[in-house]
Amino acid sequence: MTNNLQIVTTADGSKTIFNPSVGENYHSKHGALQESKHVFLNAGLRYFLEQSGLQSASVLEIGFGTGLNFLLTADYCTEHQIKLDYVGIEAYPLTDKLISNTGYNEYVSAASWQPMLNNYQTALTRPVDLNDYCRLHIAHTPLLDFESAQKFDVVYFDAFAAIYQPEMWGEEAISHTVKFMKPDSVFVTYAITGNLKRMLKGLGLSIQKIPGAPGKREMLRAAYK
Repeated sequence: MTNNLQIVTTADGSKTIFNPSVGENYHSKHGALQESKHVFLNAGLRYFLEQSGLQSASVLEIGFGTGLNFLLTADYCTEHQIKLDYVGIEAYPLTDKLISNTGYNEYVSAASWQPMLNNYQTALTRPVDLNDYCRLHIAHTPLLDFESAQKFDVVYFDAFAAIYQPEMWGEEAISHTVKFMKPDSVFVTYAITGNLKRMLKGLGLSIQKIPGAPGKREMLRAAYK
């Protein structure tokens, strides 16, 4: 799954990784950085914090990948002194070298970038405090094998597109994800389809269609009431 991975440059100049075995990039070809900021940081975490008025958040990411979503989130939380407890699920972790070669150090502070690189392998085995505000754990497991007593405030659903990885967007995977959500939590993803909306509504979430990142007209945000 992680053989022959290639670093590629997206339209906004930021890099992502192309996986030939899946036939898909880890981020949007229209801009990896723009997509992560728009869909996950702004529409997900920052929206939750504004709505809740809290100074802390727990985030569950489906598809940790290159760590870009985490880095942007951790950087924001560290700057604004927000306590972040972040769990990323990743069945096929990347190597330290590949993550280092993404060049994401250009977009976040050294205080976020270096601790993640230094503790990446440890975070695959247990939660690690990266600084006074951010804790990271990368669950090295397929989504359906992930279990936790913890519930989360925000879900970043960042699996490969349904055309390439349909099982990640099926009812079993979505319902398994939703069971880790707290009341008044937020679910965000770059995609919006009729099937996904129906599944989330059936699981008790209210759906919002909001403007998408460059290259996508709309994205989905859902609230678990």
